[in-house]
Amino acid sequence: MKILDKILMAQDFSESSKNVLETAMELSKIFQSEIIPVHIIPDDTVTEKARLLLREMALLKLEETAKKIKSGGADAGKPVLTFGSPHDGIVRVALDVNANLIITGSGERQKGDRFQLGTTTERIIQKSEKPVFVVKEGTSLNVQQILCPVDFSEASKRALKTAIIMARRFRAELTILGVCELQGSTWFTSEKDREEENTTRCAQHKLKFDDFLKNFNLSDLQWIKETPKGNPAEEILSTISRKMVDLLVMGTVGRTGLNRLIIGSVTEKVVREVPCSFLTLKSEDMISLQLEINIRDIEKLYKNAVQLMEDSFYQEAIVQLKACLNINNMHVPAYFGLAKVYEKLNDSEKAEKYREIGMEIKDKIWYTKIEEEVRKLRGS
Repeated sequence: MKILDKILMAQDFSESSKNVLETAMELSKIFQSEIIPVHIIPDDTVTEKARLLLREMALLKLEETAKKIKSGGADAGKPVLTFGSPHDGIVRVALDVNANLIITGSGERQKGDRFQLGTTTERIIQKSEKPVFVVKEGTSLNVQQILCPVDFSEASKRALKTAIIMARRFRAELTILGVCELQGSTWFTSEKDREEENTTRCAQHKLKFDDFLKNFNLSDLQWIKETPKGNPAEEILSTISRKMVDLLVMGTVGRTGLNRLIIGSVTEKVVREVPCSFLTLKSEDMISLQLEINIRDIEKLYKNAVQLMEDSFYQEAIVQLKACLNINNMHVPAYFGLAKVYEKLNDSEKAEKYREIGMEIKDKIWYTKIEEEVRKLRGS
């Protein structure tokens, strides 16, 4: 069972690429994903000889990367090497290999640079419909605090769904941030009118936030919600600093046109200045559930079901548990598993039904064992 099948890992063979490789390998182990290394040779090379030399050297380095991935216990796919502009090439290859996620570094910066993000990485985020995971230079994937800002859009729904799964897999605390943007227009006749407008605005915002959260399963998860007032980008960056956030998960708009509008002005400011690793999602999910069919291994089915429950895929867990019972209708863990799933779904009647069946079979097995032991003692 996989929920993150393919990771496209951009490599430029710089010192910061080591961090990208380590992060990709950790994600691969957690989600059982295949890592596909990719390198784009810039197409501004003048001579054919230089192109051939660059290609030969890049192929060797990509093969070395694939070997490191395999020796580190992760799954490596066939490396990809092509010519072109780095950001266009990476976005194109992600489509070609049907990657679920692009992972890249934040880019090389000169000392004293204001922005944390390199130009190539920013353009990948702007152009890619695939989720993009940007690894902050000098950090490891030790995720204890996750921040997910939401604006109630489809992109932020996608981001929160992913953030919840990431928080469960990393056993991290999740902060869900809904910033109430204050009205600062000068057309108000008085300061009192503006304050009344903003008070009403924020009260409605909180109600909308609570309704939005009802669509997500947050049980068995360490999480908090925050609804500060102010400028969204500034509040996001302030929260990251205050809570020492390790990973930002953020939805972005999917409009085309000016670069600023491709990812949205708030996202643009945040990703340029954010000090931690971050994941952006636009129109595609990072998580794509792929269940193997025709599994006859009951323990594998049950293990899948347990993981699906942890990730809040409850209907899918039910399918796997019932498949266990199709193989062996005396499989007690499957009955108790179904009881637990239906409890999560607030269906107490079905939960009690499967719990009772499980207890009956458990008792029957127990009494059968006692009878066998008594027969042995009697010598019959």
